[in-house]
Parts: sequence; structure tokens; C-alpha cells
Amino acid sequence: MISIIVAIAQNGVIGKDNQLLWHLSDDLKRFKALTTGHTVVMGRKTYDSLPFRPLKNRRNIIISRNMPEGEGYEVVRNIDTALVRATSDKESFIIGGEQIYRETVNEVDQLIVTWIYRDFEGDTFFPKINPAIWGIKERSGRMLDEASGLEYEYVTYEKI
Repeated sequence: MISIIVAIAQNGVIGKDNQLLWHLSDDLKRFKALTTGHTVVMGRKTYDSLPFRPLKNRRNIIISRNMPEGEGYEVVRNIDTALVRATSDKESFIIGGEQIYRETVNEVDQLIVTWIYRDFEGDTFFPKINPAIWGIKERSGRMLDEASGLEYEYVTYEKI
């Protein structure tokens, strides 16, 4: 199974200047719990934005036309190759960025979304989730992050 995992502001923003615009401790812990022991697929810019690289205890596949191979990660030159390699794992996750999400959003099995109920100014967006393709499988209900004051919700979508 290949899933997209992403946090999205209510206006579709996922980042600015190659950085996240919010810090939700519970969401980061959830990301780690879901992805640990599995394959994560990302573009080079997403890889470069990680505070710790490569992500520990995960198979890291980076899509890049010119990034060299390195310790602890694999480099592939296109999304098709990344998806083929990712299917060798029981569960794999596409973790960004915008271009990778756009090219895989209708190719994956499910979307694991953290909806942030606030608008943010940004330069990176997630494509609109098409309700003719994606139905809600699970939702957590709204929660409040005390530290940031942000309301958020976990929603998992599956193909209809």
C-alpha cells in the first residue's frame, strides 16, 4: 500500500520557503509512528528541508535528476521508478513536496491528511482532493494544540 501523508492548511498551503508553517507535536509523533519501519518517498527539496537526514529507521527514497547517491538513502530519477521501488514494502509513504504530491495524488491507495483549520500564506500547495475519487475512511474530529492554539483534525481518505 502506498499512501500520501501530509499536513494541509484549510486554504491548501503546505509550506513556504521549503519549510512547514506550523509545529504540532502530536502530528509529528503520529508521522513518526506511522512511517517508522517503512519506506518514505520524497523530492530532493523535501529531503533538504528535513532537520535530520535521512529519516531514521525508514527506507528513504529521494526523487532527483541530479542528486548523488549517499549513505542511508536511495536516489531515483523519476516518480515511476520510486513507485516501483516503494511497492516492495508492505506500506510506503509519499511525504512531499508539492510536485511529487501532484504527480502521485491519484496513483496512491490512500491519503493521510492532517487538516489545519487556519489559513496560512505560503508558496507550496497540496492539490485539491477530488471527492469523486476520494472518500473519507476515518476522521478524528477536531482537536486543539494548546501550544500553538491551532485546531486540527486527522482525516484518512480512500479511493472510491
